Amino acid sequence: MKFDFNDDRPIFQQIAENIEDAVLSGAFPEETQIPSTTEISVTYQINPATVLKGMNLLVDEGILYKKRGVGMFVTQGATAQLRTKRKDQFYDSFVETMLTEAKRLEIQKNDLIEMIERGYSDERN
Repeated sequence: MKFDFNDDRPIFQQIAENIEDAVLSGAFPEETQIPSTTEISVTYQINPATVLKGMNLLVDEGILYKKRGVGMFVTQGATAQLRTKRKDQFYDSFVETMLTEAKRLEIQKNDLIEMIERGYSDERN
């Protein structure tokens, strides 16, 4: 997990995003236990209440669930749910902005598609 204490986002949100990233990458597979609040707080020297707040965000979203006396676990279907959430965020944060700027520059749809395809082919080389 990586935390940027100079980031505008609160630490608890960064914790939630780091756990989401670990679920998406397969580091925390569905139906497996994640590290405890204490483990994360000690390892990264973060207040346990802050760690718990980040985890509770994911519980509220249905990404994690609590087993009383045992810990937190990744919900079945969490990966698909996170992919959908992140795709929606990607569209809102990047695609809409790109389309607005493309229209402002009078870039035609086919030209924009060609630019994107060029970016994908450059990535492979």
